Amino acid sequence: MVASDQSFTAQKMEIIRTIADVFKVPKSEYKLIESFVVEEHSSAPSLDSEDILIFDDEMPPAESKRKYIDSGALDGEIIFIRVKSVDLYFTRYTGNDDIFLNGILVKKNAIYLYSHGSIFKTPKGKPLYYSDLVNQFTEGLNQQRISFNVYDLEFKFPNGTIGLRNVNLSENRGKLIGIMGASGAGKTTMLNALAGLTVPSKGKVLINGFNLHDPDEKKNLEGIIGYIAQDDLLIEELTVFQNLYYNAKLCFKSLTNEQIEEKVNSVLSSLGLDKIKDIKVGNVLNKKISGGQRKRLNIALELIREPAILFVDEPTSGLSSRDSENVIDLLKELSLKGKLIFVVIHQPSLDIYKMFDEMFILDTGGYPIYYGNPLEGIAYFKRAVRQIGSEQGTPEQMFNIIEAQVVDEYGEYTNKRKITPTEWHQMYQENFRVARVEDIREKPPKTLDIPSKFAQTLIFSTRDALSKLSDSQYMTINLLEAPFLAFLMSIIIRYKDALGMGEYVFRYNDNIPAYILICIIIALFMGLTVSAEEIIRDRKILKRESFLNLSRSSYLISKLLILFSLSAIQTYSFVLIGNYILDIEGMNFEYWLVLFSVSCFANVLGLNISAAFDSAITVYILIPLLLIPQMILSGGIFSFEKLNNAVTEKGKVPYIADIWVSRWAYEALCVEQFKNNNYQKMLYDIERVKSVANYKTSFWMEQIEKAINNSALYATQKDDSSKRLLEENLLLIKNELMKESRNKYYGKEIAKLDLNKLLVSNNFDSTTVSTLNNILGRIKDYYNNMQRTATESMDSLIFALQEGSKKQIDLNQLKNEHYNEYLADFVKNVNIKERTVIANNRIVQQIDPIFHIPDDISGLVDYRAHFFAPMKHFMGKYYYTYNFNTAVIWTMTIFLYVCLYFDWLSKLVHMGSKVKINLGISDKIKEFFKKRKEARKRKIAEKTSATSNKREKIKASEKADLETTE
Repeated sequence: MVASDQSFTAQKMEIIRTIADVFKVPKSEYKLIESFVVEEHSSAPSLDSEDILIFDDEMPPAESKRKYIDSGALDGEIIFIRVKSVDLYFTRYTGNDDIFLNGILVKKNAIYLYSHGSIFKTPKGKPLYYSDLVNQFTEGLNQQRISFNVYDLEFKFPNGTIGLRNVNLSENRGKLIGIMGASGAGKTTMLNALAGLTVPSKGKVLINGFNLHDPDEKKNLEGIIGYIAQDDLLIEELTVFQNLYYNAKLCFKSLTNEQIEEKVNSVLSSLGLDKIKDIKVGNVLNKKISGGQRKRLNIALELIREPAILFVDEPTSGLSSRDSENVIDLLKELSLKGKLIFVVIHQPSLDIYKMFDEMFILDTGGYPIYYGNPLEGIAYFKRAVRQIGSEQGTPEQMFNIIEAQVVDEYGEYTNKRKITPTEWHQMYQENFRVARVEDIREKPPKTLDIPSKFAQTLIFSTRDALSKLSDSQYMTINLLEAPFLAFLMSIIIRYKDALGMGEYVFRYNDNIPAYILICIIIALFMGLTVSAEEIIRDRKILKRESFLNLSRSSYLISKLLILFSLSAIQTYSFVLIGNYILDIEGMNFEYWLVLFSVSCFANVLGLNISAAFDSAITVYILIPLLLIPQMILSGGIFSFEKLNNAVTEKGKVPYIADIWVSRWAYEALCVEQFKNNNYQKMLYDIERVKSVANYKTSFWMEQIEKAINNSALYATQKDDSSKRLLEENLLLIKNELMKESRNKYYGKEIAKLDLNKLLVSNNFDSTTVSTLNNILGRIKDYYNNMQRTATESMDSLIFALQEGSKKQIDLNQLKNEHYNEYLADFVKNVNIKERTVIANNRIVQQIDPIFHIPDDISGLVDYRAHFFAPMKHFMGKYYYTYNFNTAVIWTMTIFLYVCLYFDWLSKLVHMGSKVKINLGISDKIKEFFKKRKEARKRKIAEKTSATSNKREKIKASEKADLETTE
């Protein structure tokens, strides 16, 4: 104001000094400002400062501190001053040329604010952009050397649509680059390709000469790229401080907790988030912090590790104009510190638009149509269509020009554009040549210090645990769900028998087998529901953290630790309440271990589904599809012996059931509940011997004798059918006697017979029958003696327990408390009509499966057996069913974890989505829509013609009226 009349009186200067003192302007800064205003030329000694820059064709002396930019031909000089305390730039022109600042003619020696996006244009020399000025002042502040070159980038979607075409770009550090375009023009696609998130179909992105999309070269670029997605990448249940703190923990292993806290507080303070640091982030429906604060926190997550290159996708979407300016201003400050920042932005205000150093504009179809200074871009498009006032305009006007539509003869806009994207692209190729930045052949500086895999697991686990514990609804429902379901079910099925005892007795509760099955289904359900959304919810966060190259195994193991812990608590509370109400005594640990194992299996299955699908709705639709087959093929509802003949196999659990965890869990608990309860475990071994002896003498012997008698009958007949039946019966006898040859008491006698020679159809006669009957008599005597001995042993044991011991045991009371009649009948299969069946030339035992140890073994790894077998064979040894089945459940769980780690299910799902199924009607559909389109065109043409005729009639009528009036 004082300089406007060049009258610097002592009184005026004293007033200015007083104002400077009142507002505490630094004295050194005040003196520099005073010299900038008063001195006529920059050569004055008082202007020899590093905060002065000269735009001139004459370079200052080598010893001068002033900064310099060559202007080309220019009368006089343009002087710039940086007011460092407030980070503002002012300028003054001393010559007589007509030069323009942002399209406005500059007056000689007038002082102007040189704000974001400003541009000086001279009549003969090159223009001076705001970014050129700032780079001179910030040079040397950041030693990171970055070159970013993009060559002929092209991207095709899986359906063949081209999303990007011929993108070329070249930048170095300290720039804020905008990417603009209409919706669907390919802005985010371009950003993802530049960031390395998607692999282009063609072209390459070189950072310091290293190809970002080459896996081998990409290793040299670890940690230098940051990515801020359009959506929030925050953990909603954590506070602002916790979000940033645990992100920092994953980036800096060498810093102590105190140092990390100090770093976090510093970043929060610099972004104006320190006052809300202890507030939970919240979600869209339950907002705790504002949209602008959320955007700044997202930026803080990347800013804290200081990546050299930052990609930001629509940071102003959904924000107020003021918040939008604050966010872009923050990004501008980062670029001034040497960062290279790419920002996708959708039609910003002029003030925001001017903050960018460069602007890359895409048109529909991924066509590049402009790359250069933002304000020059507005002028370029206005000149292209010959509009007046080409030096001024707004981004909105620019896009109105780009997307301008043809007007028909009635003044209505059509769907046809005046200049197509292809035409804009052709003009771009004719008018623009990318000035390449030289590739800096050195490895970019790495600011990351990633912790060990074990430390990452602890950090992930702590972060996940805190987020879950802070969600009171989540924890309340998950912790109360199990005891509530246990209470509800056990109260309802606490059945009092019909014997008129008047009180509940566990022994006579017919619902115990069903209770075991429902326990397993509930364990599966709880395990699936707590894990089904885990990875879907974290997917955006994982996308951001992918630039940190963190350990996938650490993340997954942390998930398993949290989920397994929750499942352990859920199943334990379920077992305690359910077993207590139903008086299932002495089996709590056995029930808990199986249900916990099943729930853990469901946890990992849920994580696989969560990783494979993109929508939580899809996942929850899948849960019934996974649970219903578990019920059908558990063995608790439908007998495996009575399934479709295509899948069942007599004497063996079908293969289709073995892939469902419920089958292993149900068998394990039923066998364990019957075999090892406090009553049955004292008697089981003796009862098993009695069962084996009874089966051999009563059922097996009957089938063998029948086979021998039938063989004698068929041997006397010569027709083909009789020969075939004779062969089948002889093979049955041979197979069964071969199994009996393992018996140490009479097996040697069978082995001496040489069954291969004895049981031949041509030699089968009365002598053979006599030999076989003698062997059967020996076997029958053996099993009769076994049954007699077992009966005596049982009587002796019962006497010893009830009367012989010092502490007498009431066996009936013990049986009432621990033995369940319905479960016993179920695992003994007492209701089966056929005690034995013939299958595959063998006698298959169907009665008492709980007492029958599998003996039809075909190899070392043959684990298959009948349902409710007390033991299982594997690798030449027998294992208790409970232990073996539990081990199988954990083996299936480990297999699912391997699938999860390598993302096999996700790859399979996405592979399936790419397969095009030809239903044979595509041509008809195309023809239908083609005819429909043609009919619509004819209708529009007819309507237009009718309207035209109507208008002509009206004009003719008006003309006739006028003539009449005249």
